[in-house]
Amino acid sequence: MLTIPKKKNFWFLPLGGAGEIGMNLNMFGHNKEWIMVDCGITFGDRLGVDIIMPDPSAILEYADNIKALVLTHAHEDHVGAVPYLWPYLKCPVYATPFTAQILRQKLEEKSWAKQVQIIEVPLSARVQIGSFDIEYITLTHSIPEPNALAIRTEHGCVLHSGDWKIDPKPLIGAPTNENRLKEIGKEGVLALICDSTNVFEVKTAGSENDVRIELEKLLPQITAGRVVVCCFSSNLARIESIAHAAHKAGRKVALIGRSLERMVRAATMTGYLKDLAAFIPAEQAMDMPRDKVLFISTGSQGEYRSALSRISQKEHPQVSLDSGDTVIFSSRIIPGNERSISAMQNRLIHQEVRLITAHDKDVHVSGHPGQEDLITMYNWINPQSLIPVHGEARHMQAQAELGLANGIEHALVPKNGSLVELAGGMPKIIDTIETGRWGIDGKCLVNMQSSILKERQKISVQGIIFISIPVDDICQLQGTPIVSFCGVVEQGEEHQTLMEVLQNIIRRTMRQDLGKEKNYSEALQRSVKQECNQRFGKKPIIDLHFVKNEG
Repeated sequence: MLTIPKKKNFWFLPLGGAGEIGMNLNMFGHNKEWIMVDCGITFGDRLGVDIIMPDPSAILEYADNIKALVLTHAHEDHVGAVPYLWPYLKCPVYATPFTAQILRQKLEEKSWAKQVQIIEVPLSARVQIGSFDIEYITLTHSIPEPNALAIRTEHGCVLHSGDWKIDPKPLIGAPTNENRLKEIGKEGVLALICDSTNVFEVKTAGSENDVRIELEKLLPQITAGRVVVCCFSSNLARIESIAHAAHKAGRKVALIGRSLERMVRAATMTGYLKDLAAFIPAEQAMDMPRDKVLFISTGSQGEYRSALSRISQKEHPQVSLDSGDTVIFSSRIIPGNERSISAMQNRLIHQEVRLITAHDKDVHVSGHPGQEDLITMYNWINPQSLIPVHGEARHMQAQAELGLANGIEHALVPKNGSLVELAGGMPKIIDTIETGRWGIDGKCLVNMQSSILKERQKISVQGIIFISIPVDDICQLQGTPIVSFCGVVEQGEEHQTLMEVLQNIIRRTMRQDLGKEKNYSEALQRSVKQECNQRFGKKPIIDLHFVKNEG
């Protein structure tokens, strides 16, 4: 069970993002206080749950001790859970200008939005939050204003990297603040808590400028048909590159996807994307000659309701594609999304649309560090210890081995719930805290281990049988049982046969002297499941009701 950190403690506790990609939520504890770093989501694809986030229950008992939520950058897996979890936290939120603007947009429909104290801090700021000294260090990534955090207590400094890479020409924002990272390294760093996402890539992540050069070569070569370029909506440097390349190729640009529109609006409000020609509405683009337009679209991961997915299913309200049009995937495949992306690409090919991916042309670079980037960071920071995060277990273990092979004395691979003591020498796991996941089910926040989702899972696999039995006061059958099925048998002869068989089982069971309604219910449940298992190899849920005959 989690307790309050004492003055002698400097704790790190990941509740999300350790052993998985997404849902980043990290706690740091010292001197009876906590700060939370990031509060993110991942996207669900089953049982009606669209959004999944870390379960913060372990820390909520000490919500009054949480002094702040500090955001490293504006990606969904770092800020997306704030609109759902802030009412449980009710603490100030610290963010740089672009991230703060994205957060305001996310909260604007919440009735409690004005209660959230968003403290906007400048780039490279240094702030005191309770017992914690927090310094923002500018990095490069695939979104404006990514920050590492130097988190200091009386026990020393920990560098939490957030998401990053080394990009000498990021196009939007400043390059990585190499000098400040080296200075912090010379001061001494207890531990580097570091992004592991791209550890299996040997070389550096690459530069956004390289993608711009490739797009400016590629687009003029596509002389016929409409062009759609699909990318991550948060990669504003990529959006700017696509727009510039389209302009040089004589094409007007339209945005499709609400998240794209929100990101562009936030960027404009915070001083980015100043030199772009105005985007045109999608409806106007569809009325123009096909070789004069380009659409920038969301949906690179095949998300079911995303713009490109709807286009591939011919369900988008404004945009459709024809034979000879081109779709460029300026993105990578996030692990776990292979099936949905393949299905979407196959649908586009059936429409005789040409596809260009990062396997064909250099139209994408990662936002996360390859091994060369990681080794460079190790040399700058020279930490006593390495704690990999932001990756699956295989990513984190690989980074631990890389760090040890490159001069870091100690590496510790945590899991969600690992309570790590950072003070007093080498970090060590001193306890394991129970963790879990919450999900958004329609408008409700539910525990992903809740009975409702377990029942829904069973129904999806086994089906359900509804049985209504008319009885008198002493539980004797008083008519014909009503049996209906959902997800068990097809309509027709098989359906009719099973209904009659089950009605006979019910009549036979009800003729026995079982005494109580509960006994009849248990006997019926058992008999009906046995019959279905023998016939179909299935054990459906049985929803059984006794209906008292008032006559």
